[in-house]
This record gives sequence, C-alpha cells and structure tokens, in this order.
Amino acid sequence: MNPSSKSLDGQSGQHRAVGRRESKGARSTRANAIAQTLEKAYPQAGCSLDFASPFQLVIATILSAQCTDKRVNMVTPSLFGRWPDPASLAAAPPRELEAVIRSTGFFRAKAKSLLGCARALVERHGGEVPRTLDELVRLPGVGRKTANVVMGSAFGIASGVVVDTHVGRISRRLGLTRHTDAVRAERDLSATVPQNHWIAFSHRLIEHGRSVCTARAPRCGDCPLADLCPRVGIKPRRPGR
Repeated sequence: MNPSSKSLDGQSGQHRAVGRRESKGARSTRANAIAQTLEKAYPQAGCSLDFASPFQLVIATILSAQCTDKRVNMVTPSLFGRWPDPASLAAAPPRELEAVIRSTGFFRAKAKSLLGCARALVERHGGEVPRTLDELVRLPGVGRKTANVVMGSAFGIASGVVVDTHVGRISRRLGLTRHTDAVRAERDLSATVPQNHWIAFSHRLIEHGRSVCTARAPRCGDCPLADLCPRVGIKPRRPGR
C-alpha cells in the first residue's frame, strides 16, 4: 500500500472521493501526493528530446508534433549540423529543409514553421530564444506546449504543466482533469499540482505511462499510484482474467 493514501482519507485502499465529488482541497492534496510518489519512482525522468541549447529545443519540440521523440532525435543531428543557429536556419532553402525533416511527418508544414520561427528569432530577438511564455507563443509554430517545454527544460522556469497526448491521458485516468483539450487540462493541473513539481511532473507521467500506465493494458497491480488513482475509464478485470 502507498502510505500516502492514509493521509488522504484515513483508510487503506483506493482514494475514496474523486471526480465531481472530490473537493478542490482534497484534489490538491492528492495531486501533491501523486507528484511526490512520481518523484520517488522516477527521480531521473527528464526531457527525452536531445538538445544543446534553447534554440535546438524549440526546433526539436516543433518537430515532435505527431512524431516520436526517438525519430526527432535521429533527425536533429543532421539538421543542426547543416543549420546550427537561427540565422543559418532562417536562410535554409525550403526544399532542402523539407528533405532533412521528411521522416518526422507533415514535413512541409513543419518546414514552414521552422523557417518562420528562425526568422522571427533573428528579426525580433537578435537570434536569442526569449525567456517568457508570452514571447515564445508569438513565434511561428510555437504553442503553449512547446513554450512550456522550453521554459521548463531549457530555462528551468516553471511556467505551466506540459500537456501532451500521454500526459492528458494519464491525468484523466488519475482524475486530475476531465478535459481532453490541452489548455483546459493544463489549467486543471496547474491549479492542483504544486508549482515546484510542474517541470518534472510531465516527464515523470510520460515515463510512468511508458512503463506501467500504458494506454491499453495498464499494470495497476504494479503501480506506485494505485492507492491514489480512481482508475477513470479503466474497466475492472473479470475474475480469472
């Protein structure tokens, strides 16, 4: 049993009040316990995109849309070898750039975003990646998710909780949000997860989703969050299965 469950409801087993019946205070207490448990379970979890500078992380995160981080990490060495900074990327021939990033999918749209982002960095910011969320989301191809990734992983600034497909899925399963919309889900998570956990929380949830809380066959019996999770959307297994 996870010892944190007793601090929540005074009894062992699954947490009792969730969803609409769970008060904001109780949900915040449970979210804090979840964050602390994840920290113990995945202390080394971090950004899975390879990068050596904030610029490289911006570009890699744009490329990661509808693509695995593993594939992006295979592409970026060639990309940054040819165009190592915003100025050089801004001047890249579109067809050549498309050819380099083709395997990441949606390569024409992504090439347009990369070129626009690089040009904006040169023209508006002197080739430097801005350190505020408001300035980042004004860059072509950069939404809140990408901006939060850069703020947290490149600058160590907790601007919000990164919500990708995996984080959204597990957060709903944990009863921390009911929203499928990433912006609304981020609002719920930022309101309940302690800010000092914001940066690492997403990385740890993603690691947890890969190793235990998989989409199709979650291993609830081996889960360190079992006593904190209402298992939203998970059908109980029939006896003998």
